[in-house]
Amino acid sequence: MKIVVLEGSPHKNGSSNMLTGQFIKGAEESGHTVEVFPVAHMDMHPCLGCEYCGMNGECVHKDDNHIIRDALLAADMVVLVTPIYYFGMSAQLKMVIDRFYSYTTRLSDKHLKAVLITTAWDSDKDVMACTEAQYKKLCSYMNFENCGMVLGTGCGTPYMTRTTKHMEAAYKFGKSVSGGRNYGFT
Repeated sequence: MKIVVLEGSPHKNGSSNMLTGQFIKGAEESGHTVEVFPVAHMDMHPCLGCEYCGMNGECVHKDDNHIIRDALLAADMVVLVTPIYYFGMSAQLKMVIDRFYSYTTRLSDKHLKAVLITTAWDSDKDVMACTEAQYKKLCSYMNFENCGMVLGTGCGTPYMTRTTKHMEAAYKFGKSVSGGRNYGFT
């Protein structure tokens, strides 16, 4: 299976990317191909809602969106990675998701498998509610199969993250990913 990972953290060595590294390790050990895009560091611009693309054409922006588009349209699974910022996903990842608009028809027709990996400083699982709901609605709208989530509470710093159960859970989840239905809730 070809897996595309969209890292939405501006911290290259931050907690959400640490969990993602464990997921990737497990997935690669299981024979999957993984391509990682550090979208928070790519040349991306926000959707203008200008309708130039007509939901199925070229975007008016000339940036890295076409790289992400081409990778997703060739993939079997997308992994959305984000830290929690004020109870939601990072603006960097949200901008990439908003840009799905220019290829919504083609992307939703793929029926990609999807995973959410997210981290928050707070240990209260309630801190994830808004991002979890947004992810589930995105899956429903885009015809993605929600294969599960790693909800890394208590992961405010890399040091904190290393000592949580989420590192092992992310690895096991990546290892268990297959062509069938998977659920890796933590």
